[in-house]
Amino acid sequence: MSVASEPEPEADSRAAARARREAQAREALLPLAEDERPRALLVAVAVCVLVALTVAVAGLTDHNLSKHGGSQPGAIFLAVVFLALARGMYLRRYWAVLGFEAILTFQIIATCLAMVLAETLLAAGACVLAIGLGGWLFWKLVRVMGRIQAGERHDGARTG
Repeated sequence: MSVASEPEPEADSRAAARARREAQAREALLPLAEDERPRALLVAVAVCVLVALTVAVAGLTDHNLSKHGGSQPGAIFLAVVFLALARGMYLRRYWAVLGFEAILTFQIIATCLAMVLAETLLAAGACVLAIGLGGWLFWKLVRVMGRIQAGERHDGARTG
C-alpha cells in the first residue's frame, strides 16, 4: 500500500512565486494602441500576402499540379486561407496570429527535417536561414499575442 504524501511546502512556495511572477508579467503587458501594429505583426502580414500570391500564381499557371500532388482548387483554397490570416492579423485578431504561429511552427519543423536531407552546403544554409527567420518571427509574435490578449482583457473589464 502506498501512502499519499503531502506536497512539500517548498514546492508550494515555488509554485506560488511562479504564479505571482506570471501575473505580474501579464499585468505589465500594455495593450496595443488603437492603430498600433508592431513590426513583427506587419512582417507576418507581409509573409502571408506573399505566400498567398505565390501559391495563387503557381496554382493558376501550372496545369499539371496533380503530378506534384496538388490541385488548382487546393492552391486557391490555400491562397484564400493565407489572405484571411493576413487580414485577421492586420485587424489584430488573436485567432489569426495564433493560426499563423501554428503554420510557422509546422514550417520550422518541416525545414528542420529538410535539413537532414540537404545534399549541399547551400541547401543546408538555406534551411538554417529559414529556421532562424521563422524562429525569430515566432518569438516576436508571442509578445504581440500577449498584447492583443491584454487589450481584450482590458476591454472586457471596461465593458463588463
